[in-house]
Amino acid sequence: MTEATFTLSINDGIGLITMDVPGERMNTLRESFAGELRALLAEIHNNPAIKGLVLRSGKPDSFVAGADVRMLESCTSAGAAAALSRAGQEIFTELERLELPLIAAIHGPCLGGGLELALACHGRVCSDADITRLGLPEVQLGLIPGSGGTQRLPREVGLMKALDMMLTGKQLRPKQALKAGLVHDCVPESILLSTAMAMARQGKPASARKTDLKTKALEGNPLGRKLVFDQALSKLRGKTQGNYPALETLLEVVRTGLEQGSEAGYQAEASAFGELVMTPESASLRRLFFATTEMKKETTYQGAEPGPLHRVGVLGGGLMGGGIAFVTATKAGMPVRIKDIKAEGINQAMATAHRLLNAKVKKKHLRRPEMNRQLALLSGTLDYSGVERADIVIEAVFEDLAIKRDMVQQVQQQCAAHTIFASNTSSIPIHQIADGAADPSRVVGLHYFSPVEKMPLAEIIPHAGTSPETVATALKLARAQGKTPIVVKDSAGFYVNRILAPYINEAARLLLEGEPIEAIDRALVKYGFPVGPITLLDEVGLDVAVKIAPVLEAELGSRFKAPAALNKLLDAKRYGKKNGRGFYAFDKKGKPADPDMYRLLGITPKAQLPAQDMAERCTLLMLNEAALALADGVIASPRDGDIGAVFGIGYPPFTGGPFHHMHQQGIASIVAKMEEYARKYGERFAPCEPLRDMAKAGKSYY
Repeated sequence: MTEATFTLSINDGIGLITMDVPGERMNTLRESFAGELRALLAEIHNNPAIKGLVLRSGKPDSFVAGADVRMLESCTSAGAAAALSRAGQEIFTELERLELPLIAAIHGPCLGGGLELALACHGRVCSDADITRLGLPEVQLGLIPGSGGTQRLPREVGLMKALDMMLTGKQLRPKQALKAGLVHDCVPESILLSTAMAMARQGKPASARKTDLKTKALEGNPLGRKLVFDQALSKLRGKTQGNYPALETLLEVVRTGLEQGSEAGYQAEASAFGELVMTPESASLRRLFFATTEMKKETTYQGAEPGPLHRVGVLGGGLMGGGIAFVTATKAGMPVRIKDIKAEGINQAMATAHRLLNAKVKKKHLRRPEMNRQLALLSGTLDYSGVERADIVIEAVFEDLAIKRDMVQQVQQQCAAHTIFASNTSSIPIHQIADGAADPSRVVGLHYFSPVEKMPLAEIIPHAGTSPETVATALKLARAQGKTPIVVKDSAGFYVNRILAPYINEAARLLLEGEPIEAIDRALVKYGFPVGPITLLDEVGLDVAVKIAPVLEAELGSRFKAPAALNKLLDAKRYGKKNGRGFYAFDKKGKPADPDMYRLLGITPKAQLPAQDMAERCTLLMLNEAALALADGVIASPRDGDIGAVFGIGYPPFTGGPFHHMHQQGIASIVAKMEEYARKYGERFAPCEPLRDMAKAGKSYY
């Protein structure tokens, strides 16, 4: 007999409905639940002793994390997916129409279908715990809420707040949810159940929303609502460049419900949900979701378990070192000892942590006592005192091989036998850093991306002699720091910088051909990248980019040779944002292209090429290099390559990453496009042998 997901118990006249999906860490909604709930509701209808109901989770640290996305993979048509949506709508409508008051007691994540379930209840009370979050993040999978959320959320929190939540996938913290009127009360977890039961005894609660005059004026009449929708649509198109169809669809579905009534809104929601499930954008975003979920479950490496991980040392308190220390203390919750050769370096790292945490306190995302607790995990030293107790020491100093080798030797002399030395190098091969180490098996690359507190990727780079346990430990630390790590081969540029270099070089060639800086950047943003390649160069620093180029060229060939004209900018000390002088002019007026830079390069800017051509010139070279990197064993799989590109450099997520992008377009189609560009722009666009072979054999990556 199958174990029940929903169980009913009665406590002093209140029916307690407990949801607990057997064998799972978190509750997710499944297709079979409608039948189970209906059976439970029939039992409740036949029990006159029940005067009210409370819906709660049987999981200790979550309410309902959402619907089980795997249900969608079996849908072969929009109609099948729409049927799933209608089934969810129908059972939640039955809950909403119950005569007995139904209160949701929420602790932990209450997301997607979980929040739609809670919205179908007559009242909601949540715990004030930091793990409690409420939101409808379906757009992050290229979808819209499909079980009534597009219609109920605007009624509960108002049109503007509902659109803000649904269009961004924003998750509200407990106090934010209370302020928005999404919940009726917010209490400590210890009294959550008793508060919900007391609310159920008092009958169905009135709306918790408080509306100011401005909001009433905007949302209370057709003209005001039209203004809200028009502004939202304009903002969307500027941000998404039309690459995410779910967002505009969501606006139309919400508008339908407001203008034509809830029944029409529910029909529009189910129909739109079904169509979006079948879009390539949603398929790509869901693939990324499944891939990252799968990676989180991989706790070993080549069968090896991670070693001890309690304390971390960081060598260097600069931008990268300070960022690494910050995520270790605040995300992983581990004590961090920062070593620098100057007190200024330690002070800088501490100041960075204080600034970032204080911003959270001001936004009421963090309480000041918790901020102080996290800051207390950070300490500094000018020698190795305290560092010798670390289980892993991360080096984050400038790219100098001699300095890094010296640090390996010092760490292995002064630290415990099990201590790992991890280098945050972006260009120096790890085997060179490990050369001369007392124990090379405990040396590994751990490459973060700037700014560390925001960028989600980390590359783990073992050299030939790195032990599997060392890699497993580095992976465990990166995940604890909130990163999505991939293991890559110890070769020039590793993976992300290797595929990024041809992309950046081609953008530089476009500039030298006379294409305006803004036009190049706009073309790639429209294509789906978060920022354009020239802006990225200014952010990273031209000095850093040019330093990596010779390493790539020496190992991988002339295709990595950077345009020589860029040296003129280096000679003029145009490093980018870091010193306020780059391709753009960083001044109070904003960020216009710097005319002096054009003069320095001897360019008269004039837009000539279509945006699509510019975008394809840059991205085709990246795709070609990604294919070569996989063939060379730099990454273990297309999955890792897709995650690395999306999370490391913002490759358009709606494509699913470079390999999934090629798979969707068809390898033969990509090869044909490269051959066309090779004829138009040069041999550098010639498709690599692995791609040509796959096209001939009719193979693909997925």
